[in-house]
Amino acid sequence: MQLETPYYLIDKARLLRNMEKIAHVRERSGAKALLALKCFATWSVFDFMHEYMDGTTSSSLNEVRLGHERFGKETHAYSVAYADYEIDEVVGHADKIIFNSISQLERFADKASGIVRGLRLNPQVSSSSFDLADPARPFSRLGEWDVAKVEKAMDRISGFMIHNNCENGDFGLFDRLLGEIEERFGALLSRADWVSLGGGIHFTGENYPLDAFCDRLKGFSDKYDVQVYLEPGEASITRSTTLETTVLDTLYNGKHLAIVDSSIEAHMLDLLIYRENAKMFANAGPHRYMVCGKSCLAGDIFGEFDFERELKVGDRISFQDAAGYTMVKKNWFNGVKMPAIAIKELDGSIRTVREFTYADYEQSLS
Repeated sequence: MQLETPYYLIDKARLLRNMEKIAHVRERSGAKALLALKCFATWSVFDFMHEYMDGTTSSSLNEVRLGHERFGKETHAYSVAYADYEIDEVVGHADKIIFNSISQLERFADKASGIVRGLRLNPQVSSSSFDLADPARPFSRLGEWDVAKVEKAMDRISGFMIHNNCENGDFGLFDRLLGEIEERFGALLSRADWVSLGGGIHFTGENYPLDAFCDRLKGFSDKYDVQVYLEPGEASITRSTTLETTVLDTLYNGKHLAIVDSSIEAHMLDLLIYRENAKMFANAGPHRYMVCGKSCLAGDIFGEFDFERELKVGDRISFQDAAGYTMVKKNWFNGVKMPAIAIKELDGSIRTVREFTYADYEQSLS
């Protein structure tokens, strides 16, 4: 019996491939790996991921609490800015707190005196080619860059977080960026106990030189005598999940169109933000369709794909790589039905772990 669409389907066998690569990196390099909850926070598979990772890193009070309560192990707290009313609860859930600025460090240093404290550095170079997502963009608010100012704060911190990779699957580029970090911040790194190199490093991708990556991390760790952390988000869950949809209608308006029971604005928002197309496993055949979402947004389009046969109402369409920045961003635009969340176990069985109803929609409002 097929589940009613739409739903996200997390395939544990595919997830396991990423986890095994992460385990290899941890063993060979000595680096620790923290799941970046801003990318993926579906806690129903945390017990599975728990065996292969060292904890979680967060971007808000809600995320740090979720990491602490649902994942366990190390819980790192980071936020662009903490509010007075939330800092005590953040500290209560975290093992380590990373401040975005020296002013935030000074403001909350006493309240955070009972846990490990760190600071975010901005090396002013990154791998991003998209300004919206570039942490090193001009006038960036993400981290401190002035070495002299940071040196004066070293008595209140023990380490740093540096996040300047974005969907970077090029080891050579990663190596060069890390070299620039060393050149700029070497004196600070030598005084640290730990350094997080953030996320955005696509080291679980196909044909990535994993051992060279491990050796580079170990060399960095040995040179500065620091514990290295990685914060894989997309790298943890890449290619593990699909968004399962059903064709509701077909029409022709200069192109063949197919409308499915989902929406990029509501269910795969990054496609809209970054003007990307969805991915399909089989994208070949003589019949080309523009596959569209069911919301009223004119640009609610998954992309154009080729099919072996003409699409009909009731046909299923499976969009690949649908884990990262999807379930954490899904929303109720147009009141479109929220996809359920299902898990495909290692034995092939499928179970639904969450369904959303009208009550969820109603209660999300007022």
